[in-house]
Amino acid sequence: MTPPPPPPRPGRTLRRSLSASLALALTALAAATSLVVAGAPPAAAAAVPAPSPLNVPGRGATVPFKEHEAEYAATNGTLIGPNRLYGSLPSEASGRQAVTLDAVGEYVEFTLTAPANAMTFRYSLPDNAAGTGRDASIDVRVNGTQLKSVPVTSKYGWYYGGYPFNNNPGDTNPHHFYDETRTMFGSTLAAGTKVRLQVSSTAQSPTFTIDLADFEQVAAPTGKPSGALDVVSDFGADPSGAADSTAKIQAAVDAGRTQGREVYIPQGTFKVQDHIIVDKVTLRGAGPWYSVLTGRHPTERHKAVGVYGKYASQGGSSNVTLRDFAIIGDIRERIDDDQVNAIGGSLSDSVVDNLWLQHTKCGAWLTGPMNNFTMKNTRILDQTADGVNFHYGVTNSTVTNTFVRNSGDDGLAMWAENIPNVNNKFTFNTVILPILANNIVTYGGKDITISDNVMADTITNGGGLHIANRYPGVNSGRGTAVSGTHTAARNTLIRTGNNDFNWKFGVGAVWFSGLNEPIQGATINVTDTEILDSSYAAIHLIEGASNGLNFNRVKIDGAGTYALQIQSPGRATFTDVVATNIAQSNPIHNCVGAGFQITRGSGNSGWYADPPACTGVWPDPVWTNGGVPGGGGPGGPTDPPGPTDPPEETGNLAQGRPVSASSHVDVYGAGNAVDGNPNTYWESRNNAFPQSLTVDLGSAKAVKRVVLKLPPQAAWAARTQTLSVLGSTDNATYNTLKASAGHTFNPSIGNTATVTLPGTSARYLRLTFTGNTGWPAAQLSEVEAYTS
Repeated sequence: MTPPPPPPRPGRTLRRSLSASLALALTALAAATSLVVAGAPPAAAAAVPAPSPLNVPGRGATVPFKEHEAEYAATNGTLIGPNRLYGSLPSEASGRQAVTLDAVGEYVEFTLTAPANAMTFRYSLPDNAAGTGRDASIDVRVNGTQLKSVPVTSKYGWYYGGYPFNNNPGDTNPHHFYDETRTMFGSTLAAGTKVRLQVSSTAQSPTFTIDLADFEQVAAPTGKPSGALDVVSDFGADPSGAADSTAKIQAAVDAGRTQGREVYIPQGTFKVQDHIIVDKVTLRGAGPWYSVLTGRHPTERHKAVGVYGKYASQGGSSNVTLRDFAIIGDIRERIDDDQVNAIGGSLSDSVVDNLWLQHTKCGAWLTGPMNNFTMKNTRILDQTADGVNFHYGVTNSTVTNTFVRNSGDDGLAMWAENIPNVNNKFTFNTVILPILANNIVTYGGKDITISDNVMADTITNGGGLHIANRYPGVNSGRGTAVSGTHTAARNTLIRTGNNDFNWKFGVGAVWFSGLNEPIQGATINVTDTEILDSSYAAIHLIEGASNGLNFNRVKIDGAGTYALQIQSPGRATFTDVVATNIAQSNPIHNCVGAGFQITRGSGNSGWYADPPACTGVWPDPVWTNGGVPGGGGPGGPTDPPGPTDPPEETGNLAQGRPVSASSHVDVYGAGNAVDGNPNTYWESRNNAFPQSLTVDLGSAKAVKRVVLKLPPQAAWAARTQTLSVLGSTDNATYNTLKASAGHTFNPSIGNTATVTLPGTSARYLRLTFTGNTGWPAAQLSEVEAYTS
């Protein structure tokens, strides 16, 4: 999760048992598998059974489609996976398996289990050499007869390099491989009909990888409500998409507000090249399969289709209803400064209902202060960043019965930057395959509810459910830290958590972080929850401390490493927590010792050990894939020195030590400054001096010099950073060890600056920055401390 630029600032009870829920999910999967595979040709690959996130009774979104996984369909293609290794094609597929077609005549054939007149399918084509993607087509055949050819493309996928990523195939770290497209059949196909995706040519694309297909019966278009204004007949918008309709739809919306009338978008595809600003109006379409807003400005690429409320600094918007249409954008890159989200601004007392949001940066980035917003019955697909983010003082707001798949960052997020988020809820949602970060997360916030959701298939650098004091502006001083009661009830997590390519170790399915400051004074209740087939640990604590955790009636079935991965202090109670199929014989990894206090109630089994493991080396994960063991690949990552590792008395005393910062942006966290890698770096919040970085050396040391580094690449121009060095023995009272002065970093001589110190004994070293001639923020790739 990363922010866009700051705006101008002028329950139900699930009575079914946990084990019964999982059993039903697997039974439904087994039935679907036997139904489809029985008709497959002898050459069909046998996929590994895996629980489906759409077969969990009573939890997640109620969706209008029936999902069919390609790996269980009839095919003469090649099964890929299961594999969860980041950067591999199956790692981003639903269930971590898919089918690749690489020759004319190869196909995947689905047998309908219910009538359908429309299909959405998820696929991947290779990128082209320029990184701009390729266009191709694939045939749709019904009961063996050609119905149509459907265009497919890779122009919305394939990102490279480090955050915020680029479109250069020559860079490292390729990811975000898949996209989705939809088509209507023209008539209703009966249950039992065979629908085939078949390759007719490999001239435009050498391969077509099919992940899944969703079949649904789309209702007839909804007509214009009585008394509504029509953007076509009343205002001249072009339903063919040939002409720019931005101004005409805006005029209709403005008239609807002043006249107190609904505004209707009839069937058609409407070119919209900038935001439609809404306030005190209902904007309604004929249905998300029929009324489509799409487009992007041809030259000013930071402008694109979106429906926005006014920002709070402009008075905000209220009493808005958006329903029954689609916003399908044309965003092919991630530029966080660009406001190219489908829904944005401030929308108090407003409702988003039954929208289809695809190919924008974020599905919805709501920026407060704002109150009483609801999103429901919505699909969010193929974003370059978050699915939804409640940012900057959003209160009493809800996302419910919403389906999110293939977001480029957090699926559903709340971020209480500087202004508290209070009493918000994410309920009955299904969040699958966030390409980066978490399925569902709250960064700070008070009295938050995250319940009755299904989360599946985390890809990297995150977990399924995350509660944290992380990201800028989240702290108790502003009232934005985790506080009150956080309720995480009746959630199911499947194949969540994964390796973090910055930390080089696994992130748990449910994880907590006190990076900015410890979580304390809050009550966090995790109840009636299933954590299934986790890629690494099931429950994970890291950074700072996390207190007030209560786990009740939690089922852990399958974990690639540990039931509990404890990397920071905290306090937690466990009652009726049952763990099975944990990869490691010792189910707890804990190197903070008594710093993590466990209170055990009744009914626990399978997750506790005394003493816990503290190996210093992270084991390779063993992925159960619904019951079939599989390895995480050779060369498992090793643990960087942890907070209980004794520091070396010679050499660099700062490497691997606990470190904190006054702020950081994006993935450029404080840990990068002590990881021993000169190519990673910490960067503070921009335009907000002074900023500080504090390293805990573990015990008092007579430090005589610190060596400060920036990345050595020539792309980093020479710059002078103004900073002082302070020391403390107790992290409370600091004395100046080196007065503020300018220190020059020049790539021609290694981008390194050395600061000599008097050798005063100090456990904590703090660098305080007040200026940088090369960038409006503090920056360091490494801080090294030496006693000689």
